[in-house]
Amino acid sequence: MSVHSRGVKPPAKADSEALTKAPAVPKYLSKLAQAEWRRIMPQLITRRIITRADLAGVESYCVAVGAARQIADTMTTGELPDLKLGGLQIRYMQTARQLAAEYGLTPTSRARIGGAKEDDDSDNPLAVT
Repeated sequence: MSVHSRGVKPPAKADSEALTKAPAVPKYLSKLAQAEWRRIMPQLITRRIITRADLAGVESYCVAVGAARQIADTMTTGELPDLKLGGLQIRYMQTARQLAAEYGLTPTSRARIGGAKEDDDSDNPLAVT
């Protein structure tokens, strides 16, 4: 049986150029984005999966999370939901989720980093083990 790898991300692993100390929080980030930076950066440093080259992506993740939270705060002050703000919030949340998966910040991506078991090529592809 052939193995298809199209669309399958390789497992994340410790990088030889991984940062060992968290960089300073970028000053241009909003307060909510800065809070997210402080929350996730220790995890990324501990797992040794973040390099200097990855920092722009992590900044983008923090911006998206901060923006989604800011919109949520704005929407709770109104009596009726603002559909345009709701749509914008959804796009920011989707972007944040996609970027979070890149850096091992979701349960599925953390399982991948931990070394998910390889497929055993059983006869039943729908069997749950």
